[in-house]
Amino acid sequence: METFFSFLEKRVDDCSSLLCIGLDPHLADLENPTPEAALDFCLGIVKETSTYAAAYKPNAAFFEYFGAKGWDALSELIAAIKAESQRLGSMIPIILDAKRGDIASTAEAYAKSAFDHLGADCITLNPYLGKDSIDPFLAFPEKGAFLLCKTSNPGAGDFQDLLVVGATGHPPLPLYIRVAELAQSWNTGNNIGLVVGATQPEALARVRAAAPDLWFLSPGVGAQGGDLATALKSGLRKDGKGMLINVSRSIARAENRKKAAAELRDEILQVKGQLNF
Repeated sequence: METFFSFLEKRVDDCSSLLCIGLDPHLADLENPTPEAALDFCLGIVKETSTYAAAYKPNAAFFEYFGAKGWDALSELIAAIKAESQRLGSMIPIILDAKRGDIASTAEAYAKSAFDHLGADCITLNPYLGKDSIDPFLAFPEKGAFLLCKTSNPGAGDFQDLLVVGATGHPPLPLYIRVAELAQSWNTGNNIGLVVGATQPEALARVRAAAPDLWFLSPGVGAQGGDLATALKSGLRKDGKGMLINVSRSIARAENRKKAAAELRDEILQVKGQLNF
């Protein structure tokens, strides 16, 4: 059976890209404050950038804001991305940015909502309730999950940098490194990755050392100030893959979205070449 990350790697090879495009319909960007306008905004991005997208990441919050009709718009968006994928002849993975995290019975309902009803291929999860809160999502072997590890927001260090007890005989280590170690050990089905921000390259390199095999979803390049070349040097696996560079506003608000996506994809390829990948 194909796993999520084997599916993702096929798309990465098809489009020669590590670019994940975030679909975040901020009210300020919409012609009208309606779910229909949010859908149209995102559909425009997809239509203009699908050639260069290794994945799309719709953010559930911007659709939930509109209530039930917003949820319908999100479902329509996911269906439209699948239709565009069929037109291209290459399926584009859809990562639902929902950051779920709850006890096992509730997590099971969240998993069915994301995978069975919405049709997403992957979801972002908060792992701080432990493995049993992740297992209901892993019960869908062809789907994937990116666990929050070292995020790019200013307050990330409030908890993620706290020192915790490591393995017996080892010194304490930051909580985010322990998350990375656990994720590496939990990834028996090739369906777990990590959210690791591009704004802190030293932390990115430490997470890569702790989780050498995992895919990273890395926000922070562009509007948040992360440097693309430094992030790729710190986070790529030895095979030149293993990172999705997530960009939202820099593409969504560009005068020419297609050109912005193409230039960013090409810049990623150029940096990889300089790094001998």
